[in-house]
Amino acid sequence: MARHSFHISTDWPGLRNDTGTLSSENFHTKISIPTEMDGPGIGTNPDEMLLGAAATCYIITLAAMLERSRIEKTDLTMTSEGIVEVVKGVITYKEIIHRPILTLGPATEEKDITLAKKLMVKAEQSCMITRAIKGNVTVQVDPEIHM
Repeated sequence: MARHSFHISTDWPGLRNDTGTLSSENFHTKISIPTEMDGPGIGTNPDEMLLGAAATCYIITLAAMLERSRIEKTDLTMTSEGIVEVVKGVITYKEIIHRPILTLGPATEEKDITLAKKLMVKAEQSCMITRAIKGNVTVQVDPEIHM
């Protein structure tokens, strides 16, 4: 079994409503509490980072599945929404909705369109991040296919 480690460094010099930094080998960004939660809203925040992890994992997984299935795509874009709920002062990440838009080549056969639709759902179930949050955060896919 192969194991991989990922490393992140954080620095938080102040108190609750201050700004810190988050760094890895490939990125560096400011972090703070979002304005929706009475923070300064500078840089990114844990809620966006979780949504970003789920979104990038899903879209990369889907692209790999389409490639393995030899489905000709001309474009793949997506928006994702993270829904956070506050009940009695407790903040809970409730749901993530991915809205991928897949554009297929004009000569795509009906069987490949049907397979692409199945893969757009299956990619969510196969994504490592989705599996990691399963049972805590609901993840939905609302796919669109264009020709």
